[in-house]
Amino acid sequence: MPNPLDAFLDPVLNVPWRELGAVRRAARLDGRWHVDAIVGYPVEGLVEPYTRALEEQLHDAVVLDLTFMPPQGQGAPGVSHIIAVASGKGGVGKSTTAVNLALAMDQAGAKTGILDADIYGPSQGMMLGVPDGKRPDVRDERQFVPLRVHGIEAISMSMLTNERTPMVWRGPMASGALQQLIGQTAWGGLDYLVVDMPPGTGDIQLTLSQQAKVSGAVIVTTPQDIALLDARKGIEMFRKVDIPILGIVENMSWFECGGCGQRHELFGHGGGARVAGEYGVPVLGEFPLDPRIRESTDGGTPTVVADPAGRVAALYVDCARRAAAELWRNAANVTPPPTIVMDDQ
Repeated sequence: MPNPLDAFLDPVLNVPWRELGAVRRAARLDGRWHVDAIVGYPVEGLVEPYTRALEEQLHDAVVLDLTFMPPQGQGAPGVSHIIAVASGKGGVGKSTTAVNLALAMDQAGAKTGILDADIYGPSQGMMLGVPDGKRPDVRDERQFVPLRVHGIEAISMSMLTNERTPMVWRGPMASGALQQLIGQTAWGGLDYLVVDMPPGTGDIQLTLSQQAKVSGAVIVTTPQDIALLDARKGIEMFRKVDIPILGIVENMSWFECGGCGQRHELFGHGGGARVAGEYGVPVLGEFPLDPRIRESTDGGTPTVVADPAGRVAALYVDCARRAAAELWRNAANVTPPPTIVMDDQ
């Protein structure tokens, strides 16, 4: 007799739990289904909605034990998985996306850290509200102890220099600094380390791909054609070094008028979805052009921290779960469903 849970589709990946190996035990006892499931993305806040979804599927009462367990991995010492957040060009909100994704993963229940790989223009110290001059401790004269800020671990060149000190270094020196930050930071058993990459496709990107095992990359873009052109270059670069693309994040997707409440697509529509369709990867999230996102991040309390119950924070949490879920899908070797993009042109 087939297990009625075999057909249950994971609400994030839309793939049967059977294919993902999510159901550890299931039995109908005392007039209810008792389901013990393990999924590869953080599950804080999901037990109730998943229980309701299972009850609709089974037409029966359900007691759900839902556990988060990321796939096995060793991205770096003390880190299971490294997720690179990258863009082909600057000005698309990559660093804002990186810090909010890291904080969202923590809010969703994963042990998370962030590494600022932009050696020349580090910004994560300011975004996280780290005071200028605060330095990480050094352990055994050979390891940096990352700062703990807003619940996550963090390291950045901005925490090792002054705000006004420029890094006037040639490429090999910057690459060497990144190698030190990756290999000589005492990460505390993280599920995910989010790496905020510099824009472009240069030395730092190659160093990361050669010196660490990167589980996947998130590409950040805006809807404009020029940004999409550079996003494609970023995707092609990661493909050349065999780093999976977890998905696309589209910033500045729309602006919502405070007076009329109407949604205005100032920079076009559907660009991120078109690129995602070209490469067969998902759109992880679309985010509004909202001055509060900039204000909170510039003030050292990114949106997920400043307004954890707000609509935009919920979008970041959903985006973070989707990125982690795609990593899980890749580890489980499950082929994603085809992406269909509607274009009225």
